[in-house]
Amino acid sequence: MNALVALYYLTGITGITVLVTRVVRTRGGPGGPVHDRYEAAFLNGGPARVVDTALAALQADGRLAIGGPGIVAVVRPVAYDPVERAVLQEHAAAPHGALHHLRMAVMRHPAVQEIGDGLAVRGLVVDPATRRTTLRWCAVVGLTALGLFPVSALVTAMDFASPGAPSFPFLFKVVPVVLAAGFTALVCGSIAARQVTPAGRSAVLAYGRGHAHLADAGLLVALHGLRALPDPVLREQLVAAARISAPPRRRGGGGRHPSPYPHAGTDSDADFGAAVVWCAGTSACGGGGGGGGSSCSGGGSGSSCSSGSCSGGGSGCGGGGSSCSGSSSSSCSSSSSSGSSCSSSSS
Repeated sequence: MNALVALYYLTGITGITVLVTRVVRTRGGPGGPVHDRYEAAFLNGGPARVVDTALAALQADGRLAIGGPGIVAVVRPVAYDPVERAVLQEHAAAPHGALHHLRMAVMRHPAVQEIGDGLAVRGLVVDPATRRTTLRWCAVVGLTALGLFPVSALVTAMDFASPGAPSFPFLFKVVPVVLAAGFTALVCGSIAARQVTPAGRSAVLAYGRGHAHLADAGLLVALHGLRALPDPVLREQLVAAARISAPPRRRGGGGRHPSPYPHAGTDSDADFGAAVVWCAGTSACGGGGGGGGSSCSGGGSGSSCSSGSCSGGGSGCGGGGSSCSGSSSSSCSSSSSSGSSCSSSSS
């Protein structure tokens, strides 16, 4: 019986050590400051906040017009950064100018997805594949600890039924390590569920404090969400578009799925959690069970290419492939209607 107790403690301590070590390692990294408003938007609200930031900036200076019922028109096809170029590119490739379709297409665009890649390399966010693996480990340890309670009770009953009953029940001997393993699994699972790391939260808060004196529409959306958008018409259109692609409500009156981004606003722009699953580096797309979410970078030139992007609900990567152009600000896009396309523009 003492050997069984030792096995319990060895297994429990091993599981606790593995979980704590993994959570600490995956949520570490060199850290560093937030470079621009799009990184701040990604940390605050994921891909959807990034797209809304670009749309607000394009609308604010008259390069884009968004009217009812959620129709987007390009007034001046001028872009100042890769995300704005992605908006114009996806609008040109779309069969219609519906705002909610444009938002979803740009969320899946490499220009947006690669923002997450860069943040993950610096340890400001945890890529989805690593997060899912850690959560699975937490679930295994937690369920194992839960299952050991009835097993321990059964062993205790058998022990007392045998001749020469022990003075101290077996269950009481092993319950400390079982409870410790279960509690560790709960805590580590709660921490691992958050996409943004402590370094990421500190960085985005510092960026917000440093740019609090600025009041352009794009930055306001990046830092505070759609509720801070000064244009009420645009705010209404973006909120309506976000609701169209919002995650379904659970049966029984449950609300939205919990957001992995702790700074996401409570308005409708929080739909990024179910609308788009960010694929970092070479990880597989969320829930698809395979396929390539790989990306390649061209050193300091900034050119990059992604073989696909991810949408929620367990779907795989979209697009039939992609190719890279060679200019300093090239980007690739993949749309469901036309396969993949590539644009090249010098900045």
